[in-house]
Amino acid sequence: MAIAFESLYSDIAGRSGKLTVGKKTIRTPALLPVVNPHLQLVTPAEIRKMGVEAIITNAYIFSQSRQFRERALEEGLHKVLDFDGVIMTDSGSFQLSVYGQVSITNTETLAFQRDIRSDIWVPLDIPTSPASDRATTERELAITMERLKEAKEVFGPDAPLAGPVQGGIFPDLRERAGREVADLGFSFCPIGAVVPLMEAYRYKDLVSVVMAAKRTLPPSACIHLFGAGHPSMFALATAMGCDLFDSAAYALYAKDGRYMTPHGSYRIGELIDLPCACAVCRKYTAEELTQAPDRERLLALHNLHVTLAEIARIRQAIFDGTLWELVDERCRAHPQLLAGFRALLNHAPELARHDRVSKRRFFYRGDESCQRTEVLRYQETIARVQVGKTVLVAFEGGERDEFATTLFFKPPFGPYLRELKETFPIGPCEIPDWDDAMVRKGLEGVRLLVGKNPDSRFTISAPARWNPIIREVLGNIEVRNDAV
Repeated sequence: MAIAFESLYSDIAGRSGKLTVGKKTIRTPALLPVVNPHLQLVTPAEIRKMGVEAIITNAYIFSQSRQFRERALEEGLHKVLDFDGVIMTDSGSFQLSVYGQVSITNTETLAFQRDIRSDIWVPLDIPTSPASDRATTERELAITMERLKEAKEVFGPDAPLAGPVQGGIFPDLRERAGREVADLGFSFCPIGAVVPLMEAYRYKDLVSVVMAAKRTLPPSACIHLFGAGHPSMFALATAMGCDLFDSAAYALYAKDGRYMTPHGSYRIGELIDLPCACAVCRKYTAEELTQAPDRERLLALHNLHVTLAEIARIRQAIFDGTLWELVDERCRAHPQLLAGFRALLNHAPELARHDRVSKRRFFYRGDESCQRTEVLRYQETIARVQVGKTVLVAFEGGERDEFATTLFFKPPFGPYLRELKETFPIGPCEIPDWDDAMVRKGLEGVRLLVGKNPDSRFTISAPARWNPIIREVLGNIEVRNDAV
């Protein structure tokens, strides 16, 4: 197989792994900087020296270029661009989305990508606008799927082909597309036509689209999120299971005088200091950078440094099992990112199937933490605990001989056996003073246990201040407010 993916570490649905393309490998998650041969603020050779293992360029631009077409055919992309890593080529679909047509067919662009020795080829899929109605979306999806089938038939099952997943903003069509792409045997699956959603800050819709596509794609597939270029949303996308990102944002933002940070961007003229440790920011002051004759190039270098640093940060968070905390932190940088985060939490039951069993820690960061996968997984597990005829759930204090089983209480998880006190998530769990949301969620764990044991009599021992919430969640369960 020309393209294969291996997951080495995981957290939520995010994977840190290895993508093999022929004899080359890429560590994932990874950013593929977009390189335009005609407009290079940062050269591919410089990008390679920054540790980048893969880039993406546009085969259609090369095919239409008087300057580069023949050189690319004669020498190959890697020599023309002076880049020895993985090079992925887009087919012209971006131009199709912008201009409505391109002067190349599906087989022609794929043959051209083969002939210029691209490492990953993309068929000429139809990037359906989020504004398109269902009929238009279905019609364009059918064309995309026919072109993917054509690509497999003409170039063979072992060609290094990407299988883009389209379907507009309709989750069922994205699911269908994912299923059909998987059935065709694609192991590299970009999720397409999402740039308009990100440009409009429609992160709730982005979550819906990606989760729908992921639902029917095989776990072994490498998922590429087309056009995701700002570091503030990488953690969110990774948590959904996206492995690769590509964007020209590092350069486009630089040309517009914008300075990237992991949580947003600034107009360079608005900064009085540079809050970054990259070489550019340590060499120049904000005023010097603003006035530098090569300002665009310097900003592009900075933006790329920031973007790559965020990718590294995400890899470490996956290894540590702290990706939820990073997603929470990043998504509080913008209200619409926070809306996307909350939309992702609505998918926690399906994310829990991918999440790891044990992690380094659990930090409670507010109401949203109550919906995390670790809480759901724990409550599903505790509901299977065997208990006696009489059960005490103690908010504080110790055991009482009059009860056959004593359980202790740790919100937002709920009841736990003494033997689980030092295990994940009860032990390595950092929470502030108890609040109503976390206690309510913990009591849902008690309710699950009560429901599984209808013949047992449960008693809650808790301070009186929690009585209203206990009654709200558990009804007429026996409550004692005396010290245990």
